Amino acid sequence: MTNQALLQSSIPGREPKRGKVRDIYDFGDKLLFVATDRISAFDWVLPTGIPDKGRVLTQLSKIWFDRLDVRNHLISMDTGDLDLPEGTDVESLAGRSMVVLKTEVFPVECVVRGYLSGSGWKEYQESGKVCGISLPSGLTESDKLDEPIFTPATKATSGHDINISFEQMCEIVSEETASRLRDLSFSVYQAGADYAAKEGIIIADTKFEFGLRDGEIILIDEVLTPDSSRFWPKDQYQPGKSQPSYDKQFVRDWLVEAGWDRNSEPPPLPDEIVSKTRDKYIEAYETLAKHDFAWK
Repeated sequence: MTNQALLQSSIPGREPKRGKVRDIYDFGDKLLFVATDRISAFDWVLPTGIPDKGRVLTQLSKIWFDRLDVRNHLISMDTGDLDLPEGTDVESLAGRSMVVLKTEVFPVECVVRGYLSGSGWKEYQESGKVCGISLPSGLTESDKLDEPIFTPATKATSGHDINISFEQMCEIVSEETASRLRDLSFSVYQAGADYAAKEGIIIADTKFEFGLRDGEIILIDEVLTPDSSRFWPKDQYQPGKSQPSYDKQFVRDWLVEAGWDRNSEPPPLPDEIVSKTRDKYIEAYETLAKHDFAWK
């Protein structure tokens, strides 16, 4: 393994807000996003990290922010743009940090599904609907939908986000705002999916986050990464079953095979699983970026 996994970032004198993957530091009207190498599965953060995973997510988000025609929160990838205290381990932050605008974050996940998979497939099997949207009968797992659908979710501080209907979203953020977020989500998803398809990756579904800054809706957080999206290799796509993916599939499979009960602290991952998972994240990056990963 070329690098050690960064499980927790540290800046002297500053306490971040820690999510499953990101550590977020408040610098007034700016935030510092640090994508660690933590990895979660089945709603648990695992004790073993995946080296450079945070760098893959950050560098891939940067590519999309530059490519997509929508305002976003990225100011800089350079931590030198912030007044960091003396003694900060800047090297550990390199490649995994984004200086971003602080926004008023909308309390909904904006999910777009182009294919029937995951919780959407499970819901469809039970009701023929996904988030209140009726779909044609007879669809199978991983089928491509005639048109992408918008299936928002409420943000959960822990555990799974909860799927809601568009009408429920309107009650949370207003009908006008919900419509604008939906239209933006469709636009960004389609642009991303079209580009990825040309490079051999199907983006089956994805989730976006948006915030309000000076009265304008802007795209925030990460975008179109293997953590926020379902990436499938296009040349292996076969509807009617689950698909191989560019994310934590090796991790999930190993945890199931290891007999972990999902209710107690998860076991550490073997080196082979860590290495394979790291390779998958880097493969996704290199396929979309069309150049080698800098920290390889």
